[in-house]
Amino acid sequence: MAEISDQQRRWRLAHRHRLTAAGFTDDVANIASSVVALHSSDPATVFLSALARMQTPSIDAVERALYDERSVVRHHAMRRTIWVMPRRTARVAHAATTAKIAANERRLNIRAIAASGIDSAEEWLDAASQEIAGLVRSSRSINTRQLGKALPHLSLPLQYGGGANTATLNAHTKVLQGAGFEAVLVRGKPSGSWISSEYPWSLTEDWLGEPIVGLEKRPAAAELVELWLRQFGPATETDMVWWFGDTKTLIRNALADIGAESVLLEDGDAAWVASGDTGDVDDPGPWVRLLPGLDATSMGWKERDFYIDPEYCHALFDQFGNIGPAIWVDGRIVGGWIQRPDGSIVTELFEPITASHETLLAEAILQLEAVLDDVAIRPRFPARMQKRLLSA
Repeated sequence: MAEISDQQRRWRLAHRHRLTAAGFTDDVANIASSVVALHSSDPATVFLSALARMQTPSIDAVERALYDERSVVRHHAMRRTIWVMPRRTARVAHAATTAKIAANERRLNIRAIAASGIDSAEEWLDAASQEIAGLVRSSRSINTRQLGKALPHLSLPLQYGGGANTATLNAHTKVLQGAGFEAVLVRGKPSGSWISSEYPWSLTEDWLGEPIVGLEKRPAAAELVELWLRQFGPATETDMVWWFGDTKTLIRNALADIGAESVLLEDGDAAWVASGDTGDVDDPGPWVRLLPGLDATSMGWKERDFYIDPEYCHALFDQFGNIGPAIWVDGRIVGGWIQRPDGSIVTELFEPITASHETLLAEAILQLEAVLDDVAIRPRFPARMQKRLLSA
């Protein structure tokens, strides 16, 4: 059985996630592919993750890929998270993970509608979905708030959860979300600035010219696991179950279907790589990147000791595995950063870095400040460190 050291893992992620100058590209779809998909729970993450991997960092280039070329699409998938993915990845992820989420959401919505006193809840949901799709089709693009005003009879309150966790939501909001899960609708260009999340909705086939649905689950899951292992392997079963947000059965079937190979990690644990991917990679040389909160690299593994000292995790990760903005040096997280209201980037290191790395860090800070200009970024999931840096 091949053995892969922690150093090799760090060199792999540097090359494969386009975190060194040799891998930089202005092709946003290729950037997304390098990490399979970009996290989009925080709209700013998509842009900041792409900027950190671009030859010529440009907000406009990311917007063109999203809204003009549409080479990438925003869609819910793994762990019920919203992602920005290349079209093919979106189709594969939908069949492998999102369709199951959509079916569960439909059951929850029917239950909530029935609890509100409506008879024939399933028929009501189907009629509401058709009415919303018809309005979206006629308007070409409409956001959730506008749709609620146009169809006030669909804004009845529905209750979800129970006890202290009960939430009351308008029905049209949940119907829209369900149509998004089902890939009937897709999110377009938000109103306001690029950090806004007030997305308008369009019919998927109008927006992309093709559907997202249509693939079979098991082969799609195998393809998705293959894509992920090529970029994130070696990875443990625990890593994969966490990242995909699915069962061990799905992961084990996919690993068997793609002929994945078992390897040993430096700590002696068993892990997996894609077929034929056991060889060493070259040292990429020194590098420093400022990655945003929820960046796909920072969020890529459940077992993180090879790229961050466990002592520092509490400063950057929350209990759900969400991470704030992080400083990466040669494949390890060594600190965090935040943008202050005046636009300046402030950092804090957990440990000393070399003079050459300090120079690279200063260059990364200046570049990011220049690209952001007067746009203020506030991470949706600030870690303890970021909260402290903002108040200092």
